[in-house]
Amino acid sequence: MLINRKEVEQIAVLAKLHVSESEIDAIVTSLDSIVEMINHISEVNTDNTKPMANPMDAVQRLRADEVTETSIKEKLLSMATQTDEDYFLVPTVVE
Repeated sequence: MLINRKEVEQIAVLAKLHVSESEIDAIVTSLDSIVEMINHISEVNTDNTKPMANPMDAVQRLRADEVTETSIKEKLLSMATQTDEDYFLVPTVVE
């Protein structure tokens, strides 16, 4: 047994969880099986395995980077009451 009852009680106190006495044994069994599975996975020799970003070795399909919108800057600036080259001029609010 890798995890005991006392450790589960301490974890419950630290996590501020209310765990009844009847639930503790089931939690001990579940956590113990999880730790055993992790230990089993850790035993596998991965020295010759190269890391990969995707287990399917898939390539992300990207769309072409094309401009789809045109500039309407001139149209917008023509509607303003005051402009200075490429900027809107607004009245000073704070002096």
